[in-house]
Amino acid sequence: MSLRIALLGLLTAYGSASGYDLAKGFERSVAHVWQAGHSQIYPELAKMTADGLVTVEAEGARGRKIYSITSEGRAELRAWLIGHDPTGPARSEVALQAFLLPLLDPGEALDVLERLKAYVEQKLAELEAMWAAKHALPVPEGASGVKFGDLALDLGIRQTRTTLEWANDAMAQLERQA
Repeated sequence: MSLRIALLGLLTAYGSASGYDLAKGFERSVAHVWQAGHSQIYPELAKMTADGLVTVEAEGARGRKIYSITSEGRAELRAWLIGHDPTGPARSEVALQAFLLPLLDPGEALDVLERLKAYVEQKLAELEAMWAAKHALPVPEGASGVKFGDLALDLGIRQTRTTLEWANDAMAQLERQA
């Protein structure tokens, strides 16, 4: 369901787009909170078309289709935003590795944490660069000041900073034990 909602959100925010354009837009925006590739996006767009949530407004060369959201799609997106409570825990490979780290000897566990820390630092740098790029331009007059994706990007930055703090603390704890 979340892929469907993400695609409806992108079509609402950015307007009509091809599957390829949506996949690229996904990579530039939603991908830091929800992963999906071309092989998932195109079948979902076909289902959404069959369900009346989007329409194919144009077909171009080599079968390229331009999708637009319907009023039913807007209603589904709105209902989800207003009434959906997140279900179940989020999948996190970092959390799974943290859970399993005690199975390694302390030296190996520290190596894993060093690698995780480097990954998290890189991810944080990417997210902060995205934030800086989004905010390099002034907010247009009359706009609310919150740009599309800002709140999710801020959440991602904060979560990544917290994960980095956890990695440092976990490394210090293992070093004390060694």
